[in-house]
Formats: sequence, C-alpha cells, structure tokens
Amino acid sequence: MFYTARRLGLLSLAAFLLLPAGCGFHRKKYENPITKDTEQPDKVLFDKAIRDIEKTRYEVARLTLNTLINTYDSSEFLAKAKLAIADSWMRQAGIEGLAQAEAEYKDFQLFYPTMPEAPEAQAQICEIHFRQMEKADRDPNNALRAEQECRDLLTKYPNSKFAPQTTQRLRQIQEVLAEAEMAAGDFYHHKGAFSAAANRLNGLVGQYPLFSHADEALWKEGDSYSRMGARFRQKAGEAYAKIVRDYPLSTYADAAKQKLKDMEMTVPEADPAAVARMKFEAANQVEPGMIHRATSFLRHGPEVSNAAKSGTPTMSQPTREIPETVPKPADTGGFTGDVTVAPVTGTSALDTQPDARTPAAPADSTVKPAEPASAPVDAGTSNNSKGNGRNNRKQKK
Repeated sequence: MFYTARRLGLLSLAAFLLLPAGCGFHRKKYENPITKDTEQPDKVLFDKAIRDIEKTRYEVARLTLNTLINTYDSSEFLAKAKLAIADSWMRQAGIEGLAQAEAEYKDFQLFYPTMPEAPEAQAQICEIHFRQMEKADRDPNNALRAEQECRDLLTKYPNSKFAPQTTQRLRQIQEVLAEAEMAAGDFYHHKGAFSAAANRLNGLVGQYPLFSHADEALWKEGDSYSRMGARFRQKAGEAYAKIVRDYPLSTYADAAKQKLKDMEMTVPEADPAAVARMKFEAANQVEPGMIHRATSFLRHGPEVSNAAKSGTPTMSQPTREIPETVPKPADTGGFTGDVTVAPVTGTSALDTQPDARTPAAPADSTVKPAEPASAPVDAGTSNNSKGNGRNNRKQKK
C-alpha cells in the first residue's frame, strides 16, 4: 500500500515536471523586452501585451498587439510586436499553437529579413519541429523537417548567436535519424539479409559519422560483407579499417584489427583528431538521471542524451546508396559530352548551304526510258466476249 502510494506520488511529480510551457503554473519572463522608457501610446500597448504574455494571457496579448499594428502603422515597435505575436503562440504550445507560431515566424522573416531578430525566428522554427519529434522507431517527418530548418539557419545566418545552439540541436536530430537507420540495418542483419543490412549501415555511417553507435554499425557492415562471399572481401576490409582509423577508442577497435590481420590486409593508423574527439565525448557524456529514465515512457519525444557534443554535423541531404549486389550498368561508349544550342546570327548559312530537308540527287542522274507496259485488259470487253460465247452455244442447241 505504502509502495503504491509512493509510486503514484513520483508519477504525479513527473507529470507536473513535464507540463508544457503554456500551462498556467509557469511565469516565464519574456526574452525580448524593449527597455526604452517612454510614455508613447504604442510603447504602452506593447508593454501591456508583454505583461499579458508573461502571465499566460495569450489571447488578450495578441489582441493588444494587433491593435498596435493596425493603429500605429509607422511605429518603431511594429517588428517587435509581430515577433511577440509569434512568441505568444509558441508559449501557448499545442498542435494549433505551434502551427500558428511557425506561420508567424515565417511571416516575420518575410517582412523583416535583415533585422537582428530574423535568426531568432528561424531558430524558433527549428525548435518547433524539434518539440514535435517522435521516437526513433516512429514517424520521422518532424525530425526531417527539424533537420532542414536547422540547416537553413546555419546556412543563412552562420555568424548568428543562435548558431552554436542550433548546431547542437542538429547533432541531436541526426542522432535520432541515425538511430532509426541503425534499427533497420540491425533488423536486416539479424534476419540474414546481409546485402540490405550492408547497404543500410554503409549509408548510415557515411551520412551521420557523429552517431554514437557508428562503430557498431561499421562492425555489422563488415560482418555482412564478409558473409556475402569472397567478392565482397575488400568492402568488409574497408569497414573494419574505418573502425580502426576513425573510431580508435571503440570497443570494436581491437576486434577490427584482428579481422584485418586474418584477412592479410593493412591495419591503418588511428587518426589523432578522431582520438581527441572520442576523448572529449567520453569526458562530456552526461548520463540521464533516475527520474528521467523512470519517466521515459511518459514522453513522446526521443532520447538525445547520447548525441555528440562536438564535431560538424552533416549539412548535405542523404543520398540513396546502390547496393553492391546490383550490377553496374555497362559503359556503351556513347556520347558523354554536353549538347549546346546556339541561334543562327547571320543568314549566309541559309543562303549558301542547301536545305537539309531537300533529298539529295543520285550520283547517276541519267534518266532511262520507261519500258512499255502491257496493255491492260478491259474488264467490260472480257465480260462481253464471255457473254457472246454463251449466246452462240444457245443458238447451236
């Protein structure tokens, strides 16, 4: 009885801690206040709206901000008011609130692309999709959208103060996407579909080298290739060599070296940069607490505590790898250059050169006389002769 009550109390505490930011128990200070002290009416309206946002009165705040925008169309606080409307939807949370917040942030970027707050709007869009991410074994749509939005921020605003935070978000997102690929590759490897497993795992490590289990993926990739026959011996050796070179502190490193020795292949040297990176990751690894682990079933989001803390995330879109078992198309030796089209600038070519559509005359242009054709037989005459023959026979009878 006491144990059940204690467990219910822990679950209630966890549920309280997991309440969304839009709940009325939170009083979070607004991040972008205007410190200018003035009694101008537009500034008064803006300050009132900010107080309403901090007290979770989002509808009232949006009405006030819209009044400011519609009444004082030349106010210096228009951009701040537009951003505050988006922030109010962001704090309200929920599916509707996050969708409205994303639309408002995109409108802000459209109307004010050069303002210092434009990178913040893009960072908030990335955060919106990050909040809606599912676990690795579920729908990856929001994870893919979050990855794209974070890449857009790092591409458009590389020197922004939000770039370091967004870079870490991108590492966490790619950890989740790589975990989904790892689950698929591990499934194929366990079922004996080694060609599919090797293809999945090879693409995984190539696209997400910062994945926390990239060494394990390479080990299973090498094992898959080694089970596919002697034709794939070189591919298996490349996977084992990549473990030794790029993941030298891995638990699979010694086994990979032994595999290379057994295959009589060269054992590469460990990359010093890879050694330093793995030491940094080991020193900065943070294990989730007991309450975090106990309440993991209450959260719909993925676990990202194993994500890398250093390294440059991949900025390119993933490409589909063609399995090694698929035959490569033969080179037919055809035309491989570029075809260009240029307009005719003068009429001399049309006047001096013959028309290509005119058929060329034969080399021997002598016209031979036509042979006389046999006279055609008149069908009517033939029929008349036949009829006269019948009449003569009748007269004889």
